[in-house]
Amino acid sequence: MAGEKLLLVDDEENLRSMLTAALRHHGFEVVAVADGREALAAVPTARPDLVVLDVMLPDVDGFEVCRRLRADGDHTPVLFLTARDGTEDKVRGLTLGGDDYLVKPFSLEELVARTQALLRRAGLAKPDDSVLRCADLRMDDDAHRVQRAGLEVALSPTEYNLLRYLLINQGRVVSKAQILDHVWHYDFDGEGGVVETYIGYLRRKVDDVEPKLIHTIRGVGYTLRES
Repeated sequence: MAGEKLLLVDDEENLRSMLTAALRHHGFEVVAVADGREALAAVPTARPDLVVLDVMLPDVDGFEVCRRLRADGDHTPVLFLTARDGTEDKVRGLTLGGDDYLVKPFSLEELVARTQALLRRAGLAKPDDSVLRCADLRMDDDAHRVQRAGLEVALSPTEYNLLRYLLINQGRVVSKAQILDHVWHYDFDGEGGVVETYIGYLRRKVDDVEPKLIHTIRGVGYTLRES
């Protein structure tokens, strides 16, 4: 069975090629174009299940592409890609009808996870797309269940969201600031101690067996990976 079809819109050729290859590797069918006009022409012909849309395009920018799609009655889910991380830009993109917002630089794992989440929300993704794994750690996002070595692990909502963020970025080092932004959704003005506290909670609950999966990279942040 063919995978879900994505329309990828990005004017950076190297990035577009890399993302196309990565998304195809994860089973998606990808149509890639370089600018806003091509995107608007491709949507009615390619009929994608999701549009992965860069905001900074040389002709018609991503916000305007999304606005025109919605004005024409097209409700294909849109995931914005952008170097802009200001709240005002995020609000603008979502207000225009975008469904999610991913700030560059991002990990391929996070792009795939966000894509799968949007497709699930639209009722299009395969059921097991909701399962995140690392070694014998398993998170079923639809059932909201976590297992380690086959045993159920009870997590608070914040612990769950933190573990999910680490799993989505598996193998990538994420800083305390990134964790605060994605898990708590706003800046604690340097109070990174809350991250250390919750990392400690997770270690006691899901990392009390071998192999250890949560690693501290001194002076940089944290990563979840097999040793």
